[in-house]
Amino acid sequence: MNKEKIIKILTDKKVYFIGLGLLATVFLIQLYFLYSQLHILPAIGSCNVKGIKLQGNLYTYRNYASDSTGQSSKDISSSEEITAAIEKANKDNSIKAILLEVDSNGGQPVAGWEIMEALKHSSKPTVALIRQEGDSAAYLASTGAKHIIAAAESDVGDIGVTMSYVGNYDKNTNDGLTFYQLNEGQFKDAGNPDAPLTPEAQQMFMRNLKISYDDFIKYVSENRHLDTAKVTALANGAAMPGQMAKDNGLIDQVGGIYDAEAYLQKQIKTNVNICW
Repeated sequence: MNKEKIIKILTDKKVYFIGLGLLATVFLIQLYFLYSQLHILPAIGSCNVKGIKLQGNLYTYRNYASDSTGQSSKDISSSEEITAAIEKANKDNSIKAILLEVDSNGGQPVAGWEIMEALKHSSKPTVALIRQEGDSAAYLASTGAKHIIAAAESDVGDIGVTMSYVGNYDKNTNDGLTFYQLNEGQFKDAGNPDAPLTPEAQQMFMRNLKISYDDFIKYVSENRHLDTAKVTALANGAAMPGQMAKDNGLIDQVGGIYDAEAYLQKQIKTNVNICW
């Protein structure tokens, strides 16, 4: 075998192994990204801050929204899902902080309390970022975060409780309809819009509302380190703009997402990469 043939054979083998190596590299890269999508391996440039959204009406669970409010199922949040996301982030070693983005006028008090508790029990830095609205139960949820930021033109607070409703009893009577009360237990029909609201039932409702109202004030006072008397003075059911909320101690900072990222960067001491 002459020299030229030997060189050609070696060259062909070299090209073959280089090509094989390139194919293997491409295959491994594709495999890596496939596994990343399945969350088996961390993706390249994976996030270190978990972003969680609290938007629309707040319920304890999502299917609860099948009522007559006309609220789209896409415009609600559930404490069941949000608390599960918080707990999952707490167990993920790659996640260094949690950002709760809030844009909600509130909802069920228990739902707000559950999210508040989940944030308070987080071992990682937590920030609540209020965009347009952070009211009532949504504000209560936000107070569980270690730091609250709200936009200057946002609505914040709305500390109060309500269960007002429209009664149909008089209208039904005028229309010739009769309400037949068939129940055991004095207050079993209380709150039924077709039943008359008795003074005793109204007193019972106001008792329960007062308990929820006092609890709301207590939670805000404890979480925001504010005097109870000050929170009580603010608890008139009115929301306030971001700067006013900061002046009254309801939030820590006026700003938006870039301010939240800057704050979190100081907390985790590295660049912030949020995944939603």
